[in-house]
Amino acid sequence: MAEAIDRLNVLMVTARYFPCIGGIETHVHETGRRLASNGINLTLLTTMPHPLSTPLPKEEVVEGMHIIRVSAWAPQRDYRIPPEMFSIIKSGAWDIVHCQGCHTLVPPLTMLAAKAVKVPYIVTFHTGGHSSRFRNKIRKMQWRVLRPLLANASRLIGVSCFEADYFRNLLDLPEKLFSVIPAPSTLPILLHLPERAPTQTLIVSVGRLERYKGHQRLITALPKIREQRPDARLLIVGAGPYEATLYKLAQKIGVAEHVEIRSVPGNDRQAMVEILLQATLVALLSEYEAHPAAVEEAVALRRPVLVANTSGMRELAEQGFARAIPLNSTPEEIAVAALRQIQEPILPEQFALPTWEDCTRKLLTIYNASVRRELCVF
Repeated sequence: MAEAIDRLNVLMVTARYFPCIGGIETHVHETGRRLASNGINLTLLTTMPHPLSTPLPKEEVVEGMHIIRVSAWAPQRDYRIPPEMFSIIKSGAWDIVHCQGCHTLVPPLTMLAAKAVKVPYIVTFHTGGHSSRFRNKIRKMQWRVLRPLLANASRLIGVSCFEADYFRNLLDLPEKLFSVIPAPSTLPILLHLPERAPTQTLIVSVGRLERYKGHQRLITALPKIREQRPDARLLIVGAGPYEATLYKLAQKIGVAEHVEIRSVPGNDRQAMVEILLQATLVALLSEYEAHPAAVEEAVALRRPVLVANTSGMRELAEQGFARAIPLNSTPEEIAVAALRQIQEPILPEQFALPTWEDCTRKLLTIYNASVRRELCVF
């Protein structure tokens, strides 16, 4: 592991943190505690979650991280505005400010404050999809508005080559400004992968229950799949506001008894392993995934994977790790592709998931290079 320079004072800023559950929250926690254990004086600045059954302390130390929570206007919305953040960032003796995520109003506020006090700042994008067509439509405009601040960053980090290339091309920024640090897996370490042949045709669709995640595409394809595989059933793993709509769709097309929706706590990774190991096919027909961690985990467990040929999922298919189909495929075309991936699966000989230690090591390298004003290439 790279060593920190004279115990760097790093401020990591994120719109949400535990007890909120999500990919960014997990990423911040896992990297933050490892950075702290490797000699970084890490302060984590975030907003107070809402609503709360049990009040959280405004400040506490967790696994070596000094956590500061501030109130935010519209805390239940993803565009939350935290007035206190600007003064905290400006008044601290930070060597580096690291902004985790770019889609809320927290990142521009963070970058403006860091720029005002001439502290080098780093941004990890962590982009995701959205079920609102309006929000998707204005995303490019949103990123272009942020361009002057992003161009002034010490380093811009994509969680996949797709994400880094997307921002580099859209904003016409120099390639040397970007690094790629894939989001690590949170699966338990398996010393020996169990040899478990599924006893039935179980198709698992993974992801939060939102329209853009595409679970409905598997439901509409299920009748055609069952014509060839009468024992086929669909398990949707996730939670979210689209659940009732998905159940209504399953009832409408007559497959409700073959569709199950189940959520798995974010910290129960063993339960997720058990589900993936039972799957005949794992699918993610999402409109957008910067880094499809869930299907990467399925590939690592040697499960056949079917994805939509979009965003970061395209990389998996291009590397021979999964089968991809166009996002606008018909239910019949989805059924054909699903059955083909079950009967003639594309599976890699080897697939190594990135680790949190790899991620932390690269972040330390970037931090050290940023303080020295040196170029860092990876």
